[in-house]
Amino acid sequence: MILSEELPDLKNISDGEAEALCQRLRASLIETVSRTGGHLASNLGAVELTVAIHRVFDTGRDRLVFDVGHQCYTHKILTGRADQMDTLRTLGGIAGFPKPAESVCDAFLAGHASTSVSAAVGMARARTLLGEDYHVLALIGDGALTGGLAYEGLSDAGNSGEKLIVILNDNGMSITANVGGVANYLAHQRLKPQYLRFKKGYRKVMETIPGGRHIYRVTHEIKKAVKEVLLPCSMFEDMGFTYLGPVDGHDVGGLTRLLRYARDIEGPVLLHVRTVKGKGYPPAEQNPDRFHGVGHFCVQTGEPVEPAKTNFSAVFGETLCALAERDRRVCAITAAMQSGTGLDQFAARFPERFFDVGITEEHAVTMAAGMAKQGMVPVFAVYSSFLQRSYDMLLHDVALQHLHVVFAVDRAGLVGEDGETHHGVFDAAFLDTVPGMTVLCPSSFAELREMISYAVLECSGPVAVRYPRGGEGVYQGSAGITGSRVLREGRDLTMVGYGTLINQIVDAAHLLEEKHIRPEVVKLNSITPLDCNTVAASVQKTGRLLVAEDVMAYHSVGQRLAAGLVQQGVCPKAIRLCSLGEVPIPHGTVSQLLARCGLDAKSIFEQGLEVCAHG
Repeated sequence: MILSEELPDLKNISDGEAEALCQRLRASLIETVSRTGGHLASNLGAVELTVAIHRVFDTGRDRLVFDVGHQCYTHKILTGRADQMDTLRTLGGIAGFPKPAESVCDAFLAGHASTSVSAAVGMARARTLLGEDYHVLALIGDGALTGGLAYEGLSDAGNSGEKLIVILNDNGMSITANVGGVANYLAHQRLKPQYLRFKKGYRKVMETIPGGRHIYRVTHEIKKAVKEVLLPCSMFEDMGFTYLGPVDGHDVGGLTRLLRYARDIEGPVLLHVRTVKGKGYPPAEQNPDRFHGVGHFCVQTGEPVEPAKTNFSAVFGETLCALAERDRRVCAITAAMQSGTGLDQFAARFPERFFDVGITEEHAVTMAAGMAKQGMVPVFAVYSSFLQRSYDMLLHDVALQHLHVVFAVDRAGLVGEDGETHHGVFDAAFLDTVPGMTVLCPSSFAELREMISYAVLECSGPVAVRYPRGGEGVYQGSAGITGSRVLREGRDLTMVGYGTLINQIVDAAHLLEEKHIRPEVVKLNSITPLDCNTVAASVQKTGRLLVAEDVMAYHSVGQRLAAGLVQQGVCPKAIRLCSLGEVPIPHGTVSQLLARCGLDAKSIFEQGLEVCAHG
């Protein structure tokens, strides 16, 4: 650990010492993430900004609300967790996102984009209503600013009159950009310390002399009119913010002075900071997308330690390209996840039919509905945990008109080290409540190819194909597209599963057979609508039922199956529903989490023994 010695008191260090600290922090981040994996480029870009915030504010009392939160590593180091960074994103270690249960300095749970300003406004209003005294900051990136919720929050924040600071970390998108030599000169001048001191002093003087407030308003309007002639109109000022910027986000001294100035302004302030994603590490600066989220890598070269393997996302992308060759109506939509969802090849080959709409899952679904209504076949590739944001659009815009929109639901089930904000453990429940929805669950690459083709070319109405992060297991066959199939004949216990968890179930069945128990394994190809007939026939024979699935317990497939069996008059002598339970699942490797939740092969085997013993 490069930061082995005690960190300095940030409130009392010089700018030179702060700059040196930033270099040590950056080196420490590179070293740590090379071993633990995680979000690197975004953290490298926010080092100076985070240090400056901690020089000015006390995050143990002041509320710093991160947006997405994947850029919080420096914050964690500066708030007493430096010696825990080796445990980053590991089971029992510190999370890769802000987590209030982990530290009082983590103000708000964050893993999804565009939420920070709304949360900050709520905190500021709570502070006012309770008569308390602390500062509230929202740190939002330009990528998160593509989300509609961010603008809802900004609109209300600017109109609220509440004292809060929104820091816009702009590392790529040009927002209210200053154009031309005069504009750049004015932007530079109004960020000089002497100008800021004069502005602050002028306002105070005007508040004390007779008629001063009227004079201040008149001069302010004149200044505003002149500025609007020379500078592009600031959307943020129109919303009610005092706008400061743009400013160099890697000048820790300048940032510190500007934050002190912003801290003393009454009302909402927006500080526009320009940063470089991956700053200070050439491989990350040159390839910020690749270093957004990384596994283990070699610090010297930036290359992955382990070669990339074929995964479900890549197979989906290849399959969709083949379908687009056959049918010109097929198009692909992503919400800022082109590479993550396997759509790089599609974007290159069919640019006119590829749409990256930014972090706007709600818009993506309704746009897809509009395309489907006019005869296209839109395929929205989206992570399971991000699709949650589109529930109203699924119901109102797609389902009520029974439109043929295909949802490629990536990262279904447990995703591992990103933890509870990213596990795809709710879609099986909420998609089942969408009228006319079909939900298919491939267990292998071969089944994914077949199910995507079926969903795109043969289905009507909304259809989702859900598949996990990573690759396939030992099961690499094909057992059909819809309904359910018996994979293994038996007589003592019916074991039911879907998706890649079928691998653990089959392994558990082998272990049970060694104990002279012959389980029958039923694989569900589709979970909505749910066909209970195959399971019912099996349970009538075995008399016992065990269902295993990596989703939350409420409205799980197991619960629905049990209810369906009762409706058919089939009552097992014993039943066991194995799921993730009712408590959010932390971060760790998928294999660790399956074992923790009783869903690895050994645990399923042991529960199978119990079912047979009590039946």
